[in-house]
Amino acid sequence: MQHVKNGLGGRLPLLDPMQLKGEQADLYDTLKSKLVAWAEESGFKGQTPAGELIGPFNPYLYSTGITPGFLTWMAADKTGTTLDKRVHEIVILSVGAVWDSPYELYAHSAVARKVGVPETAIQALVRGEPSEALTPAEQTARRFATQLASERRVDDDTYKEAERFFGKRGLVDMVYLVGLYLLTCALLNAFEIPAPE
Repeated sequence: MQHVKNGLGGRLPLLDPMQLKGEQADLYDTLKSKLVAWAEESGFKGQTPAGELIGPFNPYLYSTGITPGFLTWMAADKTGTTLDKRVHEIVILSVGAVWDSPYELYAHSAVARKVGVPETAIQALVRGEPSEALTPAEQTARRFATQLASERRVDDDTYKEAERFFGKRGLVDMVYLVGLYLLTCALLNAFEIPAPE
């Protein structure tokens, strides 16, 4: 997918932080202090040098009524999931590969590196392929997430194997995570938001 024709905002203009007022200004401050700071710690860009938000953070600013609820869901995933950090990123990259979502794959490749996913595995995940560099549990998580995102179902064998590794609660957590990133990829792809060069 080639998305750079409209700049880093894709189809949505990047909002100038100096022009924001009220709820948008408050939301900008929240996003900058939490998500953009996390992006920078993780090794990917969440803003331009002028402070405009990029990636999914820019569309978040357009919807001050819904975005706070979505941020609450994201925070609950971060603090409440039973999935370890590597499995978490493997699931996210698997969804991003199904959606061919450049910014999501760019951002979460950086996060995956930070949590110790091997580079060969990251490159395979970005291509939507399996990797021998992943543990059996991680390979199963990739298959589960890929099937659910692409086929909207999970076959019995994959389900049973995933349940053996992650338990019922872990599978519910994994489905929530898949949903979280289906929505993220939908935002990114609908507005053709690119990864920075």
